[in-house]
Amino acid sequence: MLTEMSDIEELRSAHKERKNVIEKRLREFEKVGKGKFKVLFPELVYCLLTPQSRARNCDAAVNELQKKGLLFNGDVEEIAEAISGVRFRITKAQRIVGARDLFVGQGAYDLEMILQKGTKPRVLREWFVTNVKGLGYKEASHFLRNIGVGFDLAILDRHILKNLWEYGVMKEVPKNQPTGKKYLTIEKKMRKFSKGIGIEMGALDLLFWSMETGEVFK
Repeated sequence: MLTEMSDIEELRSAHKERKNVIEKRLREFEKVGKGKFKVLFPELVYCLLTPQSRARNCDAAVNELQKKGLLFNGDVEEIAEAISGVRFRITKAQRIVGARDLFVGQGAYDLEMILQKGTKPRVLREWFVTNVKGLGYKEASHFLRNIGVGFDLAILDRHILKNLWEYGVMKEVPKNQPTGKKYLTIEKKMRKFSKGIGIEMGALDLLFWSMETGEVFK
């Protein structure tokens, strides 16, 4: 789809209207990233829950796990029962337990150390995609954005992809969730578009999302 200059101006205008709310949200993400494991891990779990599920349902599921004391102690069956509002709950419960085992216990990876040693976001993303089962590029980008580390990474969900097509960044909306090289190619195009219109990637993502859903969430 070709984009008229007036469309870009409307996008900039929409950003101007939401700028304060968006910047506040981005600063909140950065604050989360300075937290300890018990603050960081729930964000990782949230992103494990997001594939093919609504953001609000995933957030509610994480809150339910914390309320019931299952996030750090529950087994697969208990977690699956508590996250009934998300799709593929058994598989996702297994992935939550798997991720928890990766970061908790003797010989486990130190999540705080991994995130705070100054590694570039794109390198960090590769680590999470490789080591955390259930995190693809989209989910790993989402996690790093939500902890204030990856504002320059694209979270290519259906809302973002639709808008990238509407603004002429892509010739068509992918039929399936892009992965691997295809994901990185679209991300590169989004980054170029972001720079061209003068709206930073992290802000552009939240702007697109809010235009589709009516709220600036995560």
